[in-house]
Amino acid sequence: MKLKTKLRLGIGFLFIILILFGAISLYQINRISESAALILKDNNHSLQYAKAMRLLLDQDSLKSDASKTAFAKLLNQERQNITEAGEGNAVAELEKAYGRLQQQTNANELANIKAAIYQIEDLNMQAIVSKSQQSEKTVAQSTLYLGLAAFIFFLILFTFIVSFPGFIANPLAQLLEGIKEISLKNYKQRLHIKGTDEFTQLATAFNDMAKKLDQWENSNVAKLTSEKLRIETIIEQMQDAVVGIDEKGTVIFLNKLASELLNLEAGLMLGKNVAEVTKQNSLLQTIIEKKDSTLLQIVLNQKPQFFSVQRNDITIPETFDADQDIAFTEKPAGKVFVLKNVTDFKELDQAKTNFMATISHELKTPISSIKMSLKLLEDSRVGQLNQEQHHMINHINDDANRLLKITGELLDLAQVETGNIKLNIQQSDAKQILDYALNAVKLQMQQKQIAVKLSVPAQLPTLNADQEKSAWVLVNFLSNAIRYSGTNSNIDITLKEAEQMLVFSVRDYGKGIEAQYKNELFKRYFQVPTDGQHKSGSGLGLSISKDFIEAQQGKIWVESELGEGSTFSFSLPILS
Repeated sequence: MKLKTKLRLGIGFLFIILILFGAISLYQINRISESAALILKDNNHSLQYAKAMRLLLDQDSLKSDASKTAFAKLLNQERQNITEAGEGNAVAELEKAYGRLQQQTNANELANIKAAIYQIEDLNMQAIVSKSQQSEKTVAQSTLYLGLAAFIFFLILFTFIVSFPGFIANPLAQLLEGIKEISLKNYKQRLHIKGTDEFTQLATAFNDMAKKLDQWENSNVAKLTSEKLRIETIIEQMQDAVVGIDEKGTVIFLNKLASELLNLEAGLMLGKNVAEVTKQNSLLQTIIEKKDSTLLQIVLNQKPQFFSVQRNDITIPETFDADQDIAFTEKPAGKVFVLKNVTDFKELDQAKTNFMATISHELKTPISSIKMSLKLLEDSRVGQLNQEQHHMINHINDDANRLLKITGELLDLAQVETGNIKLNIQQSDAKQILDYALNAVKLQMQQKQIAVKLSVPAQLPTLNADQEKSAWVLVNFLSNAIRYSGTNSNIDITLKEAEQMLVFSVRDYGKGIEAQYKNELFKRYFQVPTDGQHKSGSGLGLSISKDFIEAQQGKIWVESELGEGSTFSFSLPILS
């Protein structure tokens, strides 16, 4: 039976019950009404007639014609309203006595008439009492019948209300429970709903679906288990410490090396919220919250070890079909933290730094000797040099200066890499920084006939900076601008205040820098590819400049367009 048919039959059954109860109620109410009507109708009329006749007798003993006429009329009405047994005989006696009274008036006949009237009244009063009792009995019976019918119908309706919703609710409850079990990956769940309605068809379809899901799960679970074990083995045997958390912040894996490094037991940590673990483990908290690229120094086996922290945000693909268009999205699935032991690289880097510092110191002595020898050669007292010799000495002097500059940069770089930048931050005069830098590159500008255009406020503020290091940075900017500027060109130098900082800007009108190289300029050893017309530097000047400026709480940047030249700028804090 179809579900729609069941609903129709249920509603129809309720409608029939309502009609039956209404019909029974109407029938019993009609019985009570008829019973009451009997009491108020015929017997009441007879009593009224008898009373009126007694009044006529009491007034003038039926001596007047009007009294006789009225009495005869009442007697005729009573004759037509005989309803009780014996009432007809009493009316007949009354007619006889009234007939005799009309022929001869005497007290005996009046007494006979009154006796007949009393008999009529008595018969009707007894009938009223009897019918009243009968009416009460009828009311009681009707009340009993209505109560019994109401009770029976209540039981029927209660049973219906309790049972009928189960035809719909019970299969739905079974279906809901089955869906919950399927969502928990219990593919053994089955629905047992018998019948021919839609719920049976739905149960059959659900069981088929669960069976196919169970088959799919059984066919893939071994493969998935194997892959899971393989991945866990790979993570466990990695030479790096690995910590994984899901999107809810729950620790999902922790390999052996990470367990040893963090002094945590992997078996106890799995499934815990990382926020709870970090409350008791400050090292894990540092790893989770670490944002910069600085190395972590951790003491293992009484030996300092250096680790780099790599954070990977894991996302998984997610697709959905909206109006038959497939959209591809990604949702977060957790984070993986990898700690790489870079102690060997750190030691090599330290050795390199030491080597650069040592070799720079060692190179300075012979370079100084070369420059001294060149100076002696240029002295005419030693001897006259021809044109070609002068040309060669100039070349040697340029290369010696270049080597001296490189060794100076290497020494500065060694200071930076060891974290031993020695800054003498004090009240500094921006004008002195500018004058020192201009004097340092004066000869280079004269050789290329470059003009300098200054844009400097009349009153320069006092800086809170290392005057020597800041001047070195400005000299580096000017040297680069001169190198990439043509003969008879211009260089603009601008100083301006902005947000409690003094900004130094050097602009050249060379060929500019391609956009792809802008983000690489301040990295160590990076050199912009040249066209062969300009000598490239060591690739250290801008990197060291960046370290010097940032160590003084300043900023450094470049603005450049290809074919428009470049503007290098740095800012230093103004003394408040």
